[in-house]
Amino acid sequence: MEYCKQLSEEFKIKEEYAQNIINLLDEGNTIPFIARYRKEMHGTLDDQTIREISERLGYLRGLDKRREEIFGLISGLEKMDDEIAKALDGAKTLAELEDIYRPFKPKRKTRASVAKEKGLEPLADMISAQDNINIGEEAQKYIDVEKGVESVEDAVQGAMDIIAENISDNAEIRKRLKSIIRYNAYLVSKAVDPEKDSVYTVYYDYRELVSNVPGHRVLAVDRGEKEEFLKVGIEIEAEICLGVMQRFFIKSDNECSELIKKACEDAYDRLIFPSVEREIRSELTESADEQAIKLFALNLRQLLMQPPVKGHAAIGLDPGYRTGCKLAVVDATGRVLDTAVIYPTHSEIQIKKSKQTLKDMIKKYNVEIIAIGNGTASKETEMFTAECISEIDNKVSYMVVSEAGASVYSASKLAAAEMPDLDLTLRSAVSIARRLQDPLAELVKIEPKAIGVGQYQHDMPQKRLSEALDGVVEDCVNTVGADLNTASPALLSRVSGVNAAVSKNIVAYREENGAFTSRAELKKVPKLGPKAFEQCAGFLRVPESKNPLDNTGVHPESYTAAKQLLELCGYDLTDISKGNIGGLLQKAQKIGLENISEKTGVGVPTLQDIIKEITKPGRDPRDELPPPLLRTDVLDIKDLKEGMELKGTVRNVIDFGAFVDIGVHQDGLVHISQISQKRIKHPSDVLKVGDVVNVRILKVDAEKGRISLTMKF
Repeated sequence: MEYCKQLSEEFKIKEEYAQNIINLLDEGNTIPFIARYRKEMHGTLDDQTIREISERLGYLRGLDKRREEIFGLISGLEKMDDEIAKALDGAKTLAELEDIYRPFKPKRKTRASVAKEKGLEPLADMISAQDNINIGEEAQKYIDVEKGVESVEDAVQGAMDIIAENISDNAEIRKRLKSIIRYNAYLVSKAVDPEKDSVYTVYYDYRELVSNVPGHRVLAVDRGEKEEFLKVGIEIEAEICLGVMQRFFIKSDNECSELIKKACEDAYDRLIFPSVEREIRSELTESADEQAIKLFALNLRQLLMQPPVKGHAAIGLDPGYRTGCKLAVVDATGRVLDTAVIYPTHSEIQIKKSKQTLKDMIKKYNVEIIAIGNGTASKETEMFTAECISEIDNKVSYMVVSEAGASVYSASKLAAAEMPDLDLTLRSAVSIARRLQDPLAELVKIEPKAIGVGQYQHDMPQKRLSEALDGVVEDCVNTVGADLNTASPALLSRVSGVNAAVSKNIVAYREENGAFTSRAELKKVPKLGPKAFEQCAGFLRVPESKNPLDNTGVHPESYTAAKQLLELCGYDLTDISKGNIGGLLQKAQKIGLENISEKTGVGVPTLQDIIKEITKPGRDPRDELPPPLLRTDVLDIKDLKEGMELKGTVRNVIDFGAFVDIGVHQDGLVHISQISQKRIKHPSDVLKVGDVVNVRILKVDAEKGRISLTMKF
């Protein structure tokens, strides 16, 4: 297969770019490296598109591998002919290939295989020819008591079983029927026990066209079936499919063709429909899984790219009832300064003591921000915190952060190595504080699927989910970059070209030899060879380096070009350190980017990146995003009234809407119909995790803890 041609057509890019991407991937280059430092070779595609191309390339190669395997298997049976070879060459999906291979596939014992053992295949072939024959007379010839064919009826039935299986194995008819069922059948579900209440009551009598079913409903009925609340299936009028089958197979109007008609009915009811039903349901689930994984990945990307709250000491509060609320103070770099356990939900005396402890910590360490985990007792802890900060002069604000995965992390080897002197419950409080200071640096320590910004993530194919989410983490880390002298092993291991072993070697080298003084020093790290250096160097920052380019996203391979650019525009490297570089872009444009590109030997896209990086050394792309919403007071759900207007933070985007934190323990739901005045296909077209939005209360159900919101004003 000409992969570059097919990828070019599917992704609407030049064939040359598609071929370059294939070559770059095959040479062992990472996707972040290709996206950032090989822009001229692919037309400035982003990392997400290149990742999709990589995945599609993998599928196409797997398709060709299976095509070759099937060709070999059929040839080995000496059944290969021009028609089968042409069909194999034309197959566009794995399902099509398997349908072609189906008649030749070794089968377990079937009614047809039993009939063949009885020697009834010639009779089946005779009937299939649909000539004007006396079936009774012909069938008489095959009666053999020893073989279990005791009558004409036995012989005809056995021949019919063979014909039914042949019909079922016909790749062309299966292809046609699948298409008809996909567009005309209904996905239906019924209650196993209509009297039994469950979260699936809306699906107790549900029916929707297969072609229209949204992914989240597919996943809902799948789960309802798995938990034995629902019976789920696909329904279509059999006559629609039988009509197509009969027109395809019936060639005459005689006794044989009547038997073929009956064989079609048997093949459809017993063999084809159950098989196609399974396939289509599997396709629906796979498609729904893929949509859910993409949404999870999108939400994760937005969560990881939340702006950090830099330069402030922070307190992390991990709420709890019986065992108390764990408190940790960290400095602006995330280093642990102090810990405590307070009891804001216990007796009046304990509440008073807890208040004093929190106030003392705030004053002692000049804390300006507090992060509160959103788990058990979060609401009470939030109210306690709001009351506390209203009673002191220090300017302090707080934010409720997701503590998803914090307990898993605190009990991990990584957390034990980072904080060996702390109890695991206190490590969780430290993690919560750091999540507010730098979400990306902290959340990379947790398995992505434990972060909890998807839907039905536990029902997803876990390998595919992990691959997709790991790709998002890798893209985010490399978009932001990492400080070579402060990054944790977990963060370093996500940098392009750096694996877990090399990340540990970097930290070990740092501890043994002190801070890195240049990017070039990376070459001294054990197991970090030339290829790994090429892949990772541009994403690692060294603020302490004498060469200011080491604290930018300019790749070392472009340092000479960067210096030439500076000289042409009347600057040198010292101007970067002094911050005297503001007019660089204007001067470069005056000279002409094409002219500079020719003189420096780098393409215009790379040149533009160099200018952007030099102008803002140490730039963090997250700083350009709106800051997170910090609060100083708290609301109770009972305080909410219909029509009330509030500001909130989007916590999760799902297929049917978005959940928004409005400063109440329970997030409110903005249904897709309430997001925009214009009709939208999906909530993610308008909203992303971390967005600060204005909402109005539509309805409040305090007993069930449900809040309905609108963004339509």
